[in-house]
Amino acid sequence: MELNWQEMLFTFFGGLGIFLFSIKFMGEGLQKSAGDKLRDILDRFTTNPFMGVLVGIIVTILIQSSSGTTVLVVGLVSAGFMTLRQAIGVIMGANIGTTVTAFIIGFDVGAYALPIMALGAFAIFFFKNVRIHNIGEVIFGFGGLFLGLELMGDGMKPLREVQAFTDLTLEMSTNSILGVVAGVVFTVIVQSSSATIGILQQLYAENLVTLDAALPVLFGDNIGTTITAVLASLGASIVARRAAAVHVLFNLVGTMIFLLFLVPFEAYVSWLTGILGLEEKMQIAFAHGSFNVANTIIQFPLIGVWAYLVTKLIPGEELSIEYKPKHLDENFIEQSPSIAIGQAKEEILRMGNMSVQGLELTYSYLKNRTKRDAELTLQIEEALNNLDHKITDYLVKISSQSLSPQDSTRHNMLMNTVRDIERIGDHFENIIELIQYQESHKLVLTDDAIEDVSEMFELTIDTVMKAMKALDENSAEIAREVAEQENIIDKMERKFRKNHINRLNEGRCTGQAGIMFVDILSNLERIGDHSVNIAEAVLGKRV
Repeated sequence: MELNWQEMLFTFFGGLGIFLFSIKFMGEGLQKSAGDKLRDILDRFTTNPFMGVLVGIIVTILIQSSSGTTVLVVGLVSAGFMTLRQAIGVIMGANIGTTVTAFIIGFDVGAYALPIMALGAFAIFFFKNVRIHNIGEVIFGFGGLFLGLELMGDGMKPLREVQAFTDLTLEMSTNSILGVVAGVVFTVIVQSSSATIGILQQLYAENLVTLDAALPVLFGDNIGTTITAVLASLGASIVARRAAAVHVLFNLVGTMIFLLFLVPFEAYVSWLTGILGLEEKMQIAFAHGSFNVANTIIQFPLIGVWAYLVTKLIPGEELSIEYKPKHLDENFIEQSPSIAIGQAKEEILRMGNMSVQGLELTYSYLKNRTKRDAELTLQIEEALNNLDHKITDYLVKISSQSLSPQDSTRHNMLMNTVRDIERIGDHFENIIELIQYQESHKLVLTDDAIEDVSEMFELTIDTVMKAMKALDENSAEIAREVAEQENIIDKMERKFRKNHINRLNEGRCTGQAGIMFVDILSNLERIGDHSVNIAEAVLGKRV
């Protein structure tokens, strides 16, 4: 029988495409149905590595991607929300959570794939309710997952007639290392362990591979899925690279352990099959689940060792943005409101120093266009928003206490100041977006315009720093300096706008580039206004 290779390849890769799309679509629908609060879940419940494992499982089930969970974790570690030890727990849990897809595939409902997709499409296109729309995405993705598997299976069936493939599977059954390599390579190519394990389930169900050949491939799939995290961490922060390294080491060591005990593990899967009466696809699903659960149990006590090891392997200090407040102790609110106000002031000063840091990074991004500067700036802006909420809530609780006239004045000043600092963050976020717009649209600023912006940037940074110093030292003299510098910033903005109009009239500047330039000036001028608000609060003009 002559094989139609074109039909085989088209059917297989078309099915693979539908499968990958459906996994992504279903994950996005689940994520939106969950309220899109995965970051909050990770932040709130990862109090220790054990809780991290549980949260890792839940979040990965929701987004159907262990790599996606790892990316979320890396962001939280970089932000100071989570320690590396807690992150390792979440990564372990993500490995268990990703096995759920294999169990879903194990329920062979391929014959109902099309009506399931029709039901999902009906919910998406004929209902305006957002919740029903999201559920429709989940249902459509669920049906598409099985349609993709069916097509991949149809594409692979003729392979049993190919002698070279038969020889390869026989070789893999006797050489487990070859099976692991095959699993790694295929997962690296496809960039989805769920897809490669689904393919393995189809191959095993069609009797194209034996169990002793399939298990090493399964182990290799688990190593291959870590490559996504590795690629994502290239050029990223030290913390990101450490998290990716843990992901690789965890699965690599697990594979080595299970290869040593391959024969007993195969016997265990066969025993489980007999006890539960498992179909072929379910056998692979249970093997996958057992591997990741056992691997987590074995390596869970080594979390501290892994954290120490990756810190040694990838040395260096990483700029850490801490979202959480450090000084807000609620015990002081009732015991001593005066001390609580002092604690709030310390947190506001810390917030103010972060805003200066954000401005400096924004200026660095303007000059050097280093992507990391932009990422850190946006993290700082998020941190400022979080601290704004936390400090404001803390101050509101203080206001319910009996305050002396002096404490009441300090309290009002701090309530006003915290909002001004938060607004500074909004403005440097705007500037980051303007610079990114300039890059994406290839807008060119003249040397004169860059010089004008640089001069105003440097003065603005110095003004914010002085405003924070005036608040810290309660210095009327420094506060007056801030007011004077803010007047200079206002004059600069008017002068540089005129310079821009002159360049525009001379044809040395384009309209779009000019709009971006003026918007940057406007944001810097507004930052100056917020600085003078803080200074005036110190001088007592706003209380």
